[in-house]
Amino acid sequence: MPIKFRFRWIPFAAAVLAAALGIALGQWQTRRALEKEAIEARLLERGAAPPVSIGTAPLNPEELEYRRLVVKGEFLRDWTVYLDNRPYEGAAGFYVLTPLRVAGSGMHVLVARGWVKRNPSDRAKLPPIATPAGMVELQGIAVRNPGHVLQLGTPERLHPHAIIQNVSIPEYAQASGLALQPLIIEQVTDTGDGLVRDWPRPSLGVEKHRGYAFQWYALAAMALIFFVVTGFRRGRE
Repeated sequence: MPIKFRFRWIPFAAAVLAAALGIALGQWQTRRALEKEAIEARLLERGAAPPVSIGTAPLNPEELEYRRLVVKGEFLRDWTVYLDNRPYEGAAGFYVLTPLRVAGSGMHVLVARGWVKRNPSDRAKLPPIATPAGMVELQGIAVRNPGHVLQLGTPERLHPHAIIQNVSIPEYAQASGLALQPLIIEQVTDTGDGLVRDWPRPSLGVEKHRGYAFQWYALAAMALIFFVVTGFRRGRE
């Protein structure tokens, strides 16, 4: 019996749509991998540069992102806020953010001081955290934001000691009335407060994105192969 191919529009359209979706998502994951590789290159390049001292002059986020920063000043402990849904090694917890007034000025910089475990039975019960009093000198890495998680429910109004899920520097500046530098410092200096400062590397996940890209490209290929194979089977029937 001769083998022939039987063309049908509905299976063809379904195969094309599945292949187009797979290719589009594969390309998106590939772009994400390339972005992470570019971030890693900047991390290595800027991490090797000497630290930049923060003063009263506004910083340039484009030039200083991922650079090491040094700042002297005093913490404004009353405006500490807690970023929720930041797990660490399987435990639920907060990132602790506190503004620091730059020495001899009215300028401030928001410091991501570290991670602390959350009370498992009472989310609203904040853990005791020692905040250094007086003048301190800190070192850390400059980042544009403290990271973003999926917003669950209505965001709480930003206020001192608020438990929130996401925050931006403009939002924080507006709520607090503080003049803030346009960068956040991920603190690495130990100030004896017991916080964990094992910050996630922003370039992590390159292999994961490439793995996802391969899966989506494979889906696109399988959709087309399935269309062709089933078409020949219909032809035999």
